[in-house]
Amino acid sequence: MRPSPILIAAAMLFGTVAVQAGARDNPEQEIAKAIAGRVEGKPVDCIYQHDIRSSRIVDRTAIIYEMSNGTIYINRPESGASFMHWDDVLVTDTHGPQLCRVDIIRLYNTSSRIQTGSVGPGMFVPYSRRDRAKRL
Repeated sequence: MRPSPILIAAAMLFGTVAVQAGARDNPEQEIAKAIAGRVEGKPVDCIYQHDIRSSRIVDRTAIIYEMSNGTIYINRPESGASFMHWDDVLVTDTHGPQLCRVDIIRLYNTSSRIQTGSVGPGMFVPYSRRDRAKRL
């Protein structure tokens, strides 16, 4: 009996997902790679949303925000980090132009579009490139 094309496609898809998941760094290694060659600055309570170029979740650990000026902010949530998964979507609930540690970040599963949790951000720790940090 030959396997159906659907079973073959499913096996290929799940095999690819398993390989990709296995190749991921542990959370602390992922953060270390993101801030390699950068200088840590003084933590702040808020960052301007319009300056955020991209964001990504580090599983159950942190959110990495890349800003338009090249600075990277690492936020280790004070609550809800256990709900965070690298492929969730972040939806912020703010009441002004800044994302602050008093705001709520909701997490949504990308495939089901169902809310999977929420996060209470911690302090935003900036990491600047060494050459930029010297000029400041």
